[in-house]
Amino acid sequence: MRVLLVEDDEPVAESLRRGLLRYGFEVAWVSTGAGALSHDDPYDVVLLDLGLPDTDGLDVCKALRERGDVPIIVISARSEETDRVVGLELGADDYVSKPFGVREVIARIRAVMRRMQPRTPAAAEAGPDRYGPRLTVDRKAARVRLDGEEVALAPKEYDLLAFLTEEPGALMSREQIMEAVWDANWFGPTKTLDVHVAALRRKLAGAITIEAVRGVGFRLEIVGGSDAS
Repeated sequence: MRVLLVEDDEPVAESLRRGLLRYGFEVAWVSTGAGALSHDDPYDVVLLDLGLPDTDGLDVCKALRERGDVPIIVISARSEETDRVVGLELGADDYVSKPFGVREVIARIRAVMRRMQPRTPAAAEAGPDRYGPRLTVDRKAARVRLDGEEVALAPKEYDLLAFLTEEPGALMSREQIMEAVWDANWFGPTKTLDVHVAALRRKLAGAITIEAVRGVGFRLEIVGGSDAS
């Protein structure tokens, strides 16, 4: 999926760009409203900051919407209700307030794209993802079941499991996990990650293993199978 990122803050843009690339998105980054309006390459969704150096992002939003129906997600430090309402009235499809995590932005992108596409009967009937013979993750309802019984997970435990099960067997660095599950601009110790990994190991023992790779990160494996169905 191709993303046009309109953001003048280079550290924010670079962090978001890295996160999107890791999830398989193609990213074109421009730092001005003029750059957004003159961008000729095709894109599937726009991430638009309102605080641009050359023009108000709301004007850019309006101009982009007049050109077509490509989804526009506003990403802005402006959290006032008035800005949210005006942005949506001008054609934005969603609004994310800074600070935000990469995972939240990706979830918003996927939600907007789902709304843009009519669901087929098969998609409408699709249920939770199954990982091996014992574990299911219902991403729509944010519920996890082990042997058919719901497992009580803390919000970040669920987010961590959902992230690691997106690519079973893949080695994820601590930086990748912290950026995706906690915050795009996380700084400081990562001991909280070890605590949450330990909780998942305890609660889902026998269904998954989470291997710690010293100096790198973690790898989740499915017991009795490796693919979601």
